[in-house]
Amino acid sequence: MCTVTAVLIADQADSFVTRALPQIDVTYGGIAGDRHFGLTKRAGVRESMYPRGTEIFNRRQITVVSDEECAAVAEALGVPEIRPEWLGANVVVRGFPDLTRLPNGSRILFPSGAGLLCEGENQPCRHPGDVIQSHYPDVSKLSARFVEHAQRRRGIICIVERPGVITSSGEATVVVYED
Repeated sequence: MCTVTAVLIADQADSFVTRALPQIDVTYGGIAGDRHFGLTKRAGVRESMYPRGTEIFNRRQITVVSDEECAAVAEALGVPEIRPEWLGANVVVRGFPDLTRLPNGSRILFPSGAGLLCEGENQPCRHPGDVIQSHYPDVSKLSARFVEHAQRRRGIICIVERPGVITSSGEATVVVYED
């Protein structure tokens, strides 16, 4: 069990930074209005095995991070905090400090019946590092250092396996996939 501490949406066309909501309705494409919503997406740099722009299944419908991992990355970077919205998080949990190490195929289940299926680690990149840097302009090289220090602590990407409502301050059950 873990606690949901926030649910968020990235609904500004020019930014991945999210904003908090009291609850989110997840469907088979993710969160309607979120920048990562959709059953399919266009291949980009992370899917280099396909020509750029090729339509592929969207494995990144929902981003989940843990409060504990955000705090650990902040400590490693020497900054007071890293807010989940700076990372583009959609769901924030507390009580699962090794969230990013959750095996593919694991599930996060919510009281409404909603279920998220883990598709793996959200690989760190410079974009969240740039946002963090903008909040701490006096700390040098945060963008590049974020990529290094957020490895295996950046959270996970998920698809919606079962639609439903996810509320902030709700509970969640993590079902770890084991071979």
